[in-house]
Amino acid sequence: MTVPDSVLKPVEIAAKAAADKLADNIVAFDVSEQLSITDVFLIASAGNERQVGAIVDGVEEALLKHKLKPTRREGDRENRWVLLDYLDFVVHVQHTEERTLYNLERLWKDCPQIPLHVDAPAREAEPEAE
Repeated sequence: MTVPDSVLKPVEIAAKAAADKLADNIVAFDVSEQLSITDVFLIASAGNERQVGAIVDGVEEALLKHKLKPTRREGDRENRWVLLDYLDFVVHVQHTEERTLYNLERLWKDCPQIPLHVDAPAREAEPEAE
């Protein structure tokens, strides 16, 4: 893997922040060999637009604590696919439908997946129907 620790650390912070906001299917790919514009794609998804927005806000807030601010933020008007560009890494937060449709994992399947050491918080159990 060619991604330096100085990039992996904020990616881990972003992944943890996404998990804290109950993001689904959080994955990261080392795209440094294929792209010259960034090193890592972090991808997460959510089931509705409000949750996409909450995840994006959570990621931004967590990284701001480390003095990292995105150079670009796109797609937050509809909150179906929001992109946060931090130059060395890009965070994609997608609505589940967009994630299925665009299937970024398939597009970047030849890139090494970066292990993320993030534990998703326990979700409250749904009450059982009687």
